[in-house]
Amino acid sequence: MARRRSLPYLLLGVLLVLGCATGGVVVATQLGHREAVLVLARPVSVGQELSARDVREVSISVDSSLAVIPARSRSQVQGRAVAYSLPAGALLTRDVLGEARVPPPGQAVAAVGLKAGQYPPDLQAGNRVTVVVAATSDTTDGSTSSRSSAWTATVTGVHSSTSDQVTAVSLQMARDDARQLAAAPTGQISVVMVHGGRR
Repeated sequence: MARRRSLPYLLLGVLLVLGCATGGVVVATQLGHREAVLVLARPVSVGQELSARDVREVSISVDSSLAVIPARSRSQVQGRAVAYSLPAGALLTRDVLGEARVPPPGQAVAAVGLKAGQYPPDLQAGNRVTVVVAATSDTTDGSTSSRSSAWTATVTGVHSSTSDQVTAVSLQMARDDARQLAAAPTGQISVVMVHGGRR
C-alpha cells in the first residue's frame, strides 16, 4: 500500500528533474548563441564617415530585435555616415547609419567656444553635461546684475583648433535653453560632466 502511495510522488520527481534539465538546456543554448558584431572603437560625431579605425569586433549575445551589423560586414560600413554623435563602445546598428537625425523635435544644437579649465579635458561626443553661465556683477557698486544659469545638455561634438586655444563644443539641448545659451557671454560659460555622463 505504501509503495502505491509513493509512486505518484516518484513520477512527479522524475517530471521535475526532466523539466529542470530541459530548461537548463534551453538557457544554455540561448546564452551560448553569441555573434560577432561591430561596435565603435572611438567616439564619433554626427555626420562623420566611418573608417576602419572607427569600428572593432566584439562577440555578444544578440537580441533578435536589434538590427546589429555583423562583423563580416565591416567593409560595408566604411565610408557610411553616422546619424548621431556616439561614444566609444556603442553598438553599431543599421539605425545609427545614414543622414543626420539631430536635433530631434523640440531640441537645438548650440556651439560654445571654451578654453582650458572651462570643460573637462576628456570631454567627448555622447557625454551628458551641465552647462553653467556665471553671474555678472555691476562694477560700479558691486551688485549682481544677473543670476547664474544652468542647463542640461548632450555633447554632440568637440573640435579643437590648432591656431588658437579655444575648443568648439556642440551641445544638444532644449530649444529655449539653446537660445539663452547663445546669448550668454562666452567667457562666463563652463561645462560640467555629470554622473551617468554617457548617453
